[in-house]
Amino acid sequence: MGRKTAGIYPGDQGTWQVDKYWKGTRFRQRGFRSFEEAEGWLIRQLESKRTVVVHGERQQRTFEQAAAHYLLANQDKPSIETETYLLQSLMPQIGNLLLPQIHDGTLAPYVSARLKAGRKHKTVNLGLGLVRHILNLAAKSWRDEGGLTWLEHAPAITLLPLNGHQREPRPITWAEQRALLPALPAHLARMALFKLNTGVRDDVVCSLQWDWEVKVPELGISVFVVPREHVKGRRQPRVLVCNSVAQSIIESVRGQHEDFVFVYRRERVKNVDEAPLMDYRPIQAMNNTAWQTARKKAGLGDLHVHDLRHTVGMRLREAAIQESTITDILWHSRPTMTHHYTVAQVVEIHAALEKIKDDSGRWNISLAMLKREQEAAGGDASPPKVPQQRKTG
Repeated sequence: MGRKTAGIYPGDQGTWQVDKYWKGTRFRQRGFRSFEEAEGWLIRQLESKRTVVVHGERQQRTFEQAAAHYLLANQDKPSIETETYLLQSLMPQIGNLLLPQIHDGTLAPYVSARLKAGRKHKTVNLGLGLVRHILNLAAKSWRDEGGLTWLEHAPAITLLPLNGHQREPRPITWAEQRALLPALPAHLARMALFKLNTGVRDDVVCSLQWDWEVKVPELGISVFVVPREHVKGRRQPRVLVCNSVAQSIIESVRGQHEDFVFVYRRERVKNVDEAPLMDYRPIQAMNNTAWQTARKKAGLGDLHVHDLRHTVGMRLREAAIQESTITDILWHSRPTMTHHYTVAQVVEIHAALEKIKDDSGRWNISLAMLKREQEAAGGDASPPKVPQQRKTG
C-alpha cells in the first residue's frame, strides 16, 4: 500500500476529514464520504495555494469563503443576524461558486427561487445588495498575503425594480393604537409604546442599554446617546430623547437587567411567590410570533413594527412640528446636522415629542387608510365625512 497523504483522518460515522497546515494556511474540512474524496479536495486546495505562493497568481475563493470572512469581520454589526439569514438563503445557489463566477446569470436561480417562495422585490434586493457589497469588498479592500485583492473586478449586480412591488407605509390611528397595545404581551406593549413616543427603529429599542443613558435634570428626563455602530448608516452617534410617556416606561423597567433596558422573562402562573424560573434576558426582535398574533387580534392585517415609526412621523407633521426637528427625531440625514447635541436641541425635541404623547383630536388618517375603509365598506365612492377637529392650544 502506498503512503497516504498527511492531514487526512477518519471522522464521525465513517466519514473522513482534512486538517492540514501548509505555508501558514490551514486547510480544514469535514464530512467526506471516502479517503479519496478528502484527498482530492486537499490536492485541489494545495494546488490553488501553490499557484499563489510560487507564481504570484490570485487565489481563487468561493462565495462561501467570502461570506464567512465578511461575517467574522462584522460580527458586532447590529444587522449581522439579518445578514446571516440572507447569506444562508444564498448558499444553495452560489455558495460553491468562485467569486469571478458570480454575476446576474448565476444569481438568476436565487432570484427565481425567492420570488417563487413569495418574497417581495425589496426582500430579494436585500440579498442581491449584500452579494454586491461583499464582491465590492473583495475587489477593493480584501487582500491576500501577496497584496492581491480577492477579486480582480466586481461585477455589476442588477437589482429588481420596486415600482408596484414596494409596500406603502401604514401608520396607525389612535383607535388602532388602543386596540393593538392591550393585545400585545406586556414587554412588547412597553416597547411599542416607547417607539410611538420616540420614533426610533425597533433594532435600537431592542439594543438600548443603560450605559447610554444621560440624565437631563433641567427637564427631569433621560436621553440615550446611541453609539454609531447601532445607528443605521453608522455615520455618527445619535441622541434618543424621551418624552414623559417614554420616560415613565424607562422608569418602569429600571433595575430589571444590568445592561439592557428592554428585557423579558417568562413569569410563573402558579406558585407566584417562588423565585422566577428564568432570569431577564434581552429581546432579539419585536417582530415575533406574539407581535403577529396581536396585530391579527387587533384587526390590523400585516402591520409592521416599522409602521409605528411612520406613525410618529405623521403625528409630528400633524402637530405642525418644523421639518428640521422631525429630521432630528427620526435620525434622518441632512447637511446641517450637528455632531454634538446641545441642551437647547434636547429641549426642542422633547417639546415636540410631548405634543404626540396622547390623542389631541386631530384627524389622524392617511389616504391609504381612507382607501382601506372604502374597500371594507364595499367600494362606496362617496367622499368620506371629515370629523370636526378639536380645538387645541
